[in-house]
Amino acid sequence: MTDLHTRGAATGTGDRSRPRGVLPALCATQITSWGILYYAFPVLNPQITADSGWSTGATMAAFSLALVVSGLAGIRVGRTIDHRGPRTVMTAGSAAGVLSLVMVALAPNLPVFFAGWILGGFAMAATFYQPAFAALTRWWAPDHVRALTVVTLAGGLASTVFAPLTATLAAQLSWRETYLVLAAILAAVTIPAHAIALRAPWPPAPPSPAGTDASPGPVVRSRPFLLLAVAFTLSAFAMYAVVVTLVPLLLERGYTTAQAAWALGLGGAGQTLGRTLYAPLARHTGTTVRTTTLIALGALTTAALAVTPGPYGLVIAVSIAAGMVRGNLTLLQATAITDRWGTHHYGRLSGILGAPAMTASALAPFSAAALASLLDGYPELFGVLSGLAMAAAFVATATSVRGESQDLSGPDRPDRS
Repeated sequence: MTDLHTRGAATGTGDRSRPRGVLPALCATQITSWGILYYAFPVLNPQITADSGWSTGATMAAFSLALVVSGLAGIRVGRTIDHRGPRTVMTAGSAAGVLSLVMVALAPNLPVFFAGWILGGFAMAATFYQPAFAALTRWWAPDHVRALTVVTLAGGLASTVFAPLTATLAAQLSWRETYLVLAAILAAVTIPAHAIALRAPWPPAPPSPAGTDASPGPVVRSRPFLLLAVAFTLSAFAMYAVVVTLVPLLLERGYTTAQAAWALGLGGAGQTLGRTLYAPLARHTGTTVRTTTLIALGALTTAALAVTPGPYGLVIAVSIAAGMVRGNLTLLQATAITDRWGTHHYGRLSGILGAPAMTASALAPFSAAALASLLDGYPELFGVLSGLAMAAAFVATATSVRGESQDLSGPDRPDRS
């Protein structure tokens, strides 16, 4: 973190554009926000349905709706951050997240449960990776890949920390009490961190790289952007369906809830490990090759989960490998805009690019549960998901843009030192 700050001064961006407190604050808030608003749900959902009598399809639909709302709201969030900075948006998002979990925990019926998750969707849009990436890309450009890697390394621990913690709490408390405890943790960590650490002045956007047209309209209508959106959408559906159905897959195979939660959590540790490899990968691959390869690896690890019933140690190893790929895919999407069109309209373009992918991830929990029922099991579901991810890799082969740099000499690449 100190190295990042020093580089800011050396490159002339100075202390104003690289405030010291942002990186540690966003590391803490990404772990906490993802861990509580996202990863706690697949651990708690079996207990929710058993206690409330609500069907798995209904509760999954509520969670899916939150992710749809998050994807759609993310477009507006990105535009707002481009113009005004992240502090107000992310602080308000943290407060909304706390209120949403309280509503979910106290919900007497399904309509209130749904309302709580709708509010949770707005909270996700304002606190998850997309707004954090927009903040770091502006404050740290052109070395933003370093900052993104630091935050995603921390964020990859969200499931590692909170999936087992949630399971431990749920073993002692009801799911409602567990969510109230988690809401208190979310409030204590994220609201003050966003309010205090993101106060630095918001610097003007840097110009687009020479030879590129990063105007939002032409970019969004371009063939590479549209195909990239398709590839990320198919990949996101497969990836998030794997995350939310890994626990049911392992339960179906006879593992305990605790064992399944640890497999999910250690997959998060794999994400952190995988992200340490992204910068070396970026140094040795072009943008399109890297995009295609990582999405294809996601397909292969999903297929491996489909055909690996045990032993438990091997299941853990495959889950960690799948997490490593997911970790790289997160950084791949975070840098997709800057690799091709620069940083000038990063918030807006990344919001538009991410909206269909987030919608696909939103549909994944509900759709995956329905598909598993139709396919007579979760292993068969994972086979279908692997096929979708491989189709995404094929589409990704056509996402190059004219003048796209295939080395690290461009202004938006991490330096070699």
